[in-house]
Amino acid sequence: MLGVFRVVAGVATVLPLVCGTARAAEGRLRFVFITTCRDEAFFGPVKQGMRDAARRMEVDCDFIGTPGVDVKAQAAMVRQAVADGYHGIALNIIDPVAFDDVVREARARGVPVVAFNSDDQRTPNARLSGICQNYYQAGLSLGGAATYIPPGSRVLLTQHDLGISSLDDRLRGLQDALRKRGIRWKTICSTNEPAKATEVIAAELKANPDIRFVLATGLTDTEAAGHAIERHFAGKGYAAAGFDLTPEILRMLKSGVLRMTVDQQPYGQGFYPVVQLALYCRYGIEPSNIDAGATIVTAKDADRLLELTRQGYR
Repeated sequence: MLGVFRVVAGVATVLPLVCGTARAAEGRLRFVFITTCRDEAFFGPVKQGMRDAARRMEVDCDFIGTPGVDVKAQAAMVRQAVADGYHGIALNIIDPVAFDDVVREARARGVPVVAFNSDDQRTPNARLSGICQNYYQAGLSLGGAATYIPPGSRVLLTQHDLGISSLDDRLRGLQDALRKRGIRWKTICSTNEPAKATEVIAAELKANPDIRFVLATGLTDTEAAGHAIERHFAGKGYAAAGFDLTPEILRMLKSGVLRMTVDQQPYGQGFYPVVQLALYCRYGIEPSNIDAGATIVTAKDADRLLELTRQGYR
């Protein structure tokens, strides 16, 4: 096992380093976050949490990823991170099998991997922990809380991207909750481009006049659902709900266009992976799973949270 000496109160102590190579003993620990859809607004608080934790733990962190959903390219980034000498990796595991091999390879090279934002909750994976929401339960909670939708209604369910397991799990939870209440649905992919997503949702509502409610599974389609209703169906009894917090989502909560949204605390999804990787590399403290939560946020909460979202913490 590698170690470095540190003098504490005049006594030389050995601090173990369990991240696989001698590079860890030569300077500051270096970690990298690897994600899909790297420029999505959701990751603003994740990056803030990562930066704050990196400063407190005295490590260096980078945040990289693919512009869209590309699991092969994202997996290749994991291999490159190992080759580049990073001491730990936080990986957005958006697919239950696509990252199994690269995570196993990284661990075999002594590089610990923890999941953030999305985790492999279906099949075995060599990652050490996951810091994320229980997505199925979050969908179930939102579907159960949307009591303003009358039984027998038909609703529009949206995803901003296909091939992301967390969105699939939320969708499945929503569907199970709605099924129990006799509510039918139509499911679409809105795209992850805000303006286009608004147009897609508006067009679906116009083409299906019996649908007056939208339940979204991600940030982009939640904002887009609210914008579509504001611009084309204001005052006509339409409403939407979805996931995540942004100033725009909170504004639409206050106006009543959005009835509720689900918070998954992205700041913590950036903060805790850094802490876990640093403690593991320095002291061999095993990372553990952290549930990022699924708090229902309504209009009464909007003012309290609005300034925090502007500051990048919520």
